[in-house]
Amino acid sequence: MIVPGSLIEFIDGGRFFCGLVSGVAEKKIQLLSQNGRETHLPEARVLSVSRQLYPCNASREAITALLRERCDSRLALAGTIDLEPLWEIVNEETDSEFSPNFLTELHFGGAVDDDHRAAFLRAVFSDPLFFKYKNGKIVAHTPEQVSHLRQQQQKEQEKALLLEQAVQGLQAIMRGTPVDESDWPDRQRCLQWLAQSVLFGSEAPEDEFIRQILKKAVLSAPHAGHELLIKAGIWDADENLALLRSDQPVEFPDACLQVTETLREATVEELLADPKRKDLRALPALTIDGASTRDFDDAIHIAHKENGQVEIGIHITDVSRYVPVRSPLFAEAKERSTSIYFPEGHIPMLPKQLSLDLCSLIQGRIRPTLSFLVTLNADGSLVHSTIVPAIIEVKRQLSYREADSMIDRDPELAALNVVRQQLRQQRVDQGALLLSLPDVNIDVRDREHIQVYLSPVDTPAHNLVSEFMILANGLAAAYLAAREAPGLFRSQPPPRKRIITGVQNSLADIAHQRRYLARGELTSHPKPHSGLGLNSYTTVTSPIRRFLDLAMQHQLSHMLRGHGILFSSEECKTFTGTILQKLARVNAIQQQRHRYWILRYLVPKEGQRVNALVVGAGPKRVNLLLCDCLFDVDLPPNPAFPVDPGDIIRIRLARVRPLDNILRIEW
Repeated sequence: MIVPGSLIEFIDGGRFFCGLVSGVAEKKIQLLSQNGRETHLPEARVLSVSRQLYPCNASREAITALLRERCDSRLALAGTIDLEPLWEIVNEETDSEFSPNFLTELHFGGAVDDDHRAAFLRAVFSDPLFFKYKNGKIVAHTPEQVSHLRQQQQKEQEKALLLEQAVQGLQAIMRGTPVDESDWPDRQRCLQWLAQSVLFGSEAPEDEFIRQILKKAVLSAPHAGHELLIKAGIWDADENLALLRSDQPVEFPDACLQVTETLREATVEELLADPKRKDLRALPALTIDGASTRDFDDAIHIAHKENGQVEIGIHITDVSRYVPVRSPLFAEAKERSTSIYFPEGHIPMLPKQLSLDLCSLIQGRIRPTLSFLVTLNADGSLVHSTIVPAIIEVKRQLSYREADSMIDRDPELAALNVVRQQLRQQRVDQGALLLSLPDVNIDVRDREHIQVYLSPVDTPAHNLVSEFMILANGLAAAYLAAREAPGLFRSQPPPRKRIITGVQNSLADIAHQRRYLARGELTSHPKPHSGLGLNSYTTVTSPIRRFLDLAMQHQLSHMLRGHGILFSSEECKTFTGTILQKLARVNAIQQQRHRYWILRYLVPKEGQRVNALVVGAGPKRVNLLLCDCLFDVDLPPNPAFPVDPGDIIRIRLARVRPLDNILRIEW
């Protein structure tokens, strides 16, 4: 019973305190604690009550001295108590609940005083392995509970050691001091946890533990984790965080690599053993690609015929020969959906032995193809077309720049250029929109001085390749549509608003028009493609780089050989869903990475004014393109500076933070 003069014990902030009761009213106790503080305490918080009463009228100093002395004495006595032998005795009893007084007497072996009882209770609280205090009773744990708690304690001790080692290890890394596995056995594991925490925050399994480590190591500055991973050699200074956060495959699984190792270059005899495959090696096939391109998947040729007609050949590497539908390579290509290109490198859809060698239309090498042979009149109108499996040998490998420089004096290129202009005009007459913005090339070879330069994509050589690929893709779609065969068809409804017409349009008009384009669609049945000016469209011209093209190459090849439809409508619908899902993932990665490098490029320009093209001006936002890198930004309207689409204005780069994905601009 608690009365004035009782010496009680209670827990506050995880510590035991002694107090002397000076009054009791309505289950509230008034007391003076050993810290000299007067307080009120609910009776439910009292853990032990002395049987001996103490004078309440003594001085405050005397009472607090008494309380501290009793607390110290009980703490020392509790440290001598070993609960395990007692637990082994009572564990044999059928009852598991005991009064504190009974267990105290059993432990000390006779009569006990207030200090014994209080010390025993302190021991139970400090070592919860064998007993627990509940509702005034002490409950003995079962052997199973003790075993489980022991395992928990061991894990906690290991984690405490792990935390301490991690704190020291991360501090050493931040100082630039090498830390190897012998000094920090869990180095790799902790750094992996740190990487996951930086990437995924609270969603990372060990994020809370990493936060404890960083806090204890006094490494709480913004991006401290990112800096640590760079200093530890885990990440590059410009690590592709968007890629790491995604589940996009990077390395090829063993099954794909094993299949790839068995592949070899087919001989002419092996290729021509296919009775459907035509020998087109004599044709003057050439490729036109970027200067750094190594995966050549398309070649073209032109041959003059009678009556002013010409034959155009569009030859697409036959990847289906090396990547059958049931191959692990096909499954992996479906998972990746496309090759991904970054300023610092790329992730191929197919292993390099295929993409850069066996399937690449390399000059002087015999390669299987799916060839589109098209006969055109002198005015560019279609006379006849056929699609055939074939073999070719590329005679010339040109870059866009080389082709542009030669196009007026090289007979083949000049003839191809004439046809290119005819095909382009035909599409424009059918409603096509020519919306090519310059390519934004980001040069990251010198990471301290990122360079951005724009290269036009509407040069004759670029247009030439583009028009012939569009022609081949349109013919492939028409072939499938004429036979009511399912496929993977690209389409696009008309734009919500039409701004441009014809072939020659300004950058401002093109950028403005793009804001009104309808979203493209991917379906298993053909529909018109307004942007290209075609009644049906698919893509088969990049089977090295796109799964859609590879799947359509399989569908066409199967039908051309008289085997009927390979992929049913339902299978094509399944492909459509997969492709859209995977492409959304890839597009997000590429957009984030492009934005990161543009921001890195803009960092030295922070605080400066730069040119921006006004693309749109509405009541709430002014949409802009930074002129030197074609980067989208926007601002709220400024009444003091009225603008119209097409205007070039000067804006200030107020804040640029690539890691935080922040670009703040001002008028």
